[in-house]
Amino acid sequence: MDASRLDEEYDYIVVGSGAGGGPVAANLANAGFRVLLIEAGGDDEPDDYKVPAFHARSTEHNDLAWKFYVQHYTEPQRQRRDTRNYVDDELVDGERRTGIFYPRAGTLGGCTAHNAMIFVAPHNSDWDHIAEVTGDRSWAPDAMRGYFERLERCGYVRPPYFRCLDSARHGFDGWLPTSIADPSLLLRDSVLQRLVTAAAQTCFEAGVWYAPSFWRRLASWGSAFADPNAWWGAGLERRGLSWLISFLDPNDWRRVSQRGEGLAFTPLTTRNGARAGTRELIRKTAQERPGNLTVATNTLVLNVQLDRENRATGVEIAEGAHLYRADPHVRSDAPLTAPRRVVKARRDVILAAGTFNTPQLLMLSGIGEPDELRRHGIEIRVELPGVGCNLQDRYEVGVVHRMREPFALLRNAQLRRGDPEFAEWENGYGLYTTNGTVAAIIKRSHAGSYDPDLFLFAIPGHFTGYRPGYSAWGRSSTYFTWCILKGHTDNTAGRVRLRSAEPHDTPDINFRYFDDGNGAWQNDLDGVVSGIEFVRKITARTASAFDEIVPGPQVRTRDELRDFVKDNAWGHHACGTCKIGSEDDPMAVLDSDFRVRGTKGLRVVDASVFPKIPGLFILSAVYMIAEKASDAIKNDARRR
Repeated sequence: MDASRLDEEYDYIVVGSGAGGGPVAANLANAGFRVLLIEAGGDDEPDDYKVPAFHARSTEHNDLAWKFYVQHYTEPQRQRRDTRNYVDDELVDGERRTGIFYPRAGTLGGCTAHNAMIFVAPHNSDWDHIAEVTGDRSWAPDAMRGYFERLERCGYVRPPYFRCLDSARHGFDGWLPTSIADPSLLLRDSVLQRLVTAAAQTCFEAGVWYAPSFWRRLASWGSAFADPNAWWGAGLERRGLSWLISFLDPNDWRRVSQRGEGLAFTPLTTRNGARAGTRELIRKTAQERPGNLTVATNTLVLNVQLDRENRATGVEIAEGAHLYRADPHVRSDAPLTAPRRVVKARRDVILAAGTFNTPQLLMLSGIGEPDELRRHGIEIRVELPGVGCNLQDRYEVGVVHRMREPFALLRNAQLRRGDPEFAEWENGYGLYTTNGTVAAIIKRSHAGSYDPDLFLFAIPGHFTGYRPGYSAWGRSSTYFTWCILKGHTDNTAGRVRLRSAEPHDTPDINFRYFDDGNGAWQNDLDGVVSGIEFVRKITARTASAFDEIVPGPQVRTRDELRDFVKDNAWGHHACGTCKIGSEDDPMAVLDSDFRVRGTKGLRVVDASVFPKIPGLFILSAVYMIAEKASDAIKNDARRR
């Protein structure tokens, strides 16, 4: 909807349509409230959005993307050692930018419109930590799993007849469809078969495999008795396949509870082979509840309006497309003028603008660290020194190999409309229904790690991080990459600060990697190195198929690998800049019900809320907190 046609007042205003804001807006609208959902981007829907195999291109598609350039280190010379990804004062999309390219989305659905769609459940320790620091047992793992079940519509596990006997604890009636890639695709490529076999052999030899205990087996047999498809006739034959699915399913509650390791398939948020995210939920809700949910795209929120008691009464907005300087359509020297107006909220303003933009909006509204606000001439309304601090991310690196022979599976794949694989996708099957992940392993980086903290996944193509043009350059049937992702990182020294008091400007973002940071960064570094060493054990079994080119055979010792990781790591799961915490924590921005401390009627529901980076892929955790926040907001409305 055009912002000029908005009403003056709504019950709730939600800023941001991603994994946090989209479900909250939909849930509140379905509960009978009048909700305004504001999205700064548009709702363009090219093939790069819809086709899972095109997800890398969606991160650089100028109608979908916001392109940030961030710092990994405080010292510029240290940054420039990242020769693969660092952009040093180059002309990019019409303006000069410096730093590491960090893809974000500026479109309806937020980053659910360009992510790799991987949906892996968080670890129980993630929720235990929040419950412990807040003293709020509603964050306990068992309760949080209920939100996972509520939002999921699992398409790869057959629901049991009696749900009470479902020890896997999947959801089957939620709004978010999940699926797995067709395993028969492996039959089309002998090299991929060798790769998966080598990965399985290496995991088994290293003791990295998940074996259900007797009691969990007994629980599964209970599910079998309750499932008529497993009890009668041919259903018994399918029971073997269901054992395999349970064995490889990272979202099976038994595996989550036991902190299992080993080979895994990667559940995806797709429906009938196409991307599924908050955009589809928003559209469905707006169609079914047109009087309750209003969606304003191409509308930039400039600040939150606070009254004398620091109650959020609404937001100031600017109407028009391409108003934010992360938008590649905007030139840095172009004047940014647009009509402004205020829209009011009777109840709450809910910020879900993301890890970079939510703290920016709070600071522009006078909420933050006093010296930071004074530096830009912003009136101090609420002193919250934690706003913008505690910035965290994964560490990732790529181990790239050159193929001796191209992948047979990619022979006809030109990644464009009209090729044979695209025709299969239009019919809901085939190569393009996947995100390209051909094998995945979940494991501990060292024996003392409480949770499995490494996710190792194999993809065809050349991928060593994000740089302008990476999505086109990396597409190749003659390269193959093992990506190493380190979860549960310990460094919390990163920070988002204002570049200026101008709402159109991007903030200043510095992650302060490794020894520029704090915490047990040595464990993070050695964890990534362990992942590289494990991947090399796998590829040693298939050495006749490809040659390693990154980091390359010349990088062998642990010290050499450490230097490689420090110079080449990247991330794409930024979080933590408005963390939840206890009342006696001066750096806590939010209470356990997502309320901004020192204010009334103002909440945050996005990846910025986490005190510690959760799990392995952040998407599922953000979807789960959106469901929890919806309950907290509705319960508060009942009390009022």
